Amino acid sequence: MPFIDPKALPAKEIAKGIKIRVAWGDKLMISFVDFEPNALVPRHRHPHEQMGIGLEGEFEFVIGDEKKIIRPGDSYYIPSNMEHSSRTYDKPAKALDIFTPPREEYKR
Repeated sequence: MPFIDPKALPAKEIAKGIKIRVAWGDKLMISFVDFEPNALVPRHRHPHEQMGIGLEGEFEFVIGDEKKIIRPGDSYYIPSNMEHSSRTYDKPAKALDIFTPPREEYKR
């Protein structure tokens, strides 16, 4: 699959008000993230490295003990096993997340 149409990928709700659409290769995964207003990804950790970029709107990201409002064009990096969370406030937002290795639970 050399070309990806995010709108053609099936959506999966990973938390209340947060849906992802994923595509992956052998060692890499991208996740198109749609946040509804007032949505929360609770604090969690995983063994995957994660990077991302804000695409639309804004959302708060907490990585370890650092907090930042992510706006379009802002990027972030989450090392393996680092606790993190994100949330929107009164408006929706979109982001693109990149994982290595791919998250098996997101493939289902």
